[in-house]
Amino acid sequence: MEEMDSIESNQTWRLVPLPPGHRPIGLKWVYKVKKNAAGEVIKHKARLVAKGYVQQPGVDFDEVFAPVARIESVRLLLALAAQEGWPVHHMDVKSAFLNGELIEEVYVRQPPGFTVAGHEDKVLRLDKALYGLRQAPRAWNAKLDETLIWPQNFILVGLFAFDLVCVR
Repeated sequence: MEEMDSIESNQTWRLVPLPPGHRPIGLKWVYKVKKNAAGEVIKHKARLVAKGYVQQPGVDFDEVFAPVARIESVRLLLALAAQEGWPVHHMDVKSAFLNGELIEEVYVRQPPGFTVAGHEDKVLRLDKALYGLRQAPRAWNAKLDETLIWPQNFILVGLFAFDLVCVR
């Protein structure tokens, strides 16, 4: 399954015993059917998400804010780039939130259908964020900032949803 391959190749978690005083967050699968213009099914998608709605501020996370550009700002950025003749690059980061590194200790239950045989009592310690976690947008934004900030280079970035528009 593509989602589990992305999670595992990204080293998102480690199988561990649940430490005393911690409670694991549940996971669930969210399914989506992708259709073409004629309405025909072209792909079935599955995304593993954390049940972040059970997380408590100050216990499971501290900061959640992550800036996102308004569409008007993206348009302004593109107009400025066109006027000045600056090169523009567009990127779509696949499984973006899975790249954000967590600073908090977060434990989740093993995913439905993917429990490790003989280790059913263990949980997963997250090293990187999962969709659904309250702190996932902030973790992704911190990773993006770290990646895009180069010494002595000027770069304007418009982040809209999960698409990036970069002007350098």
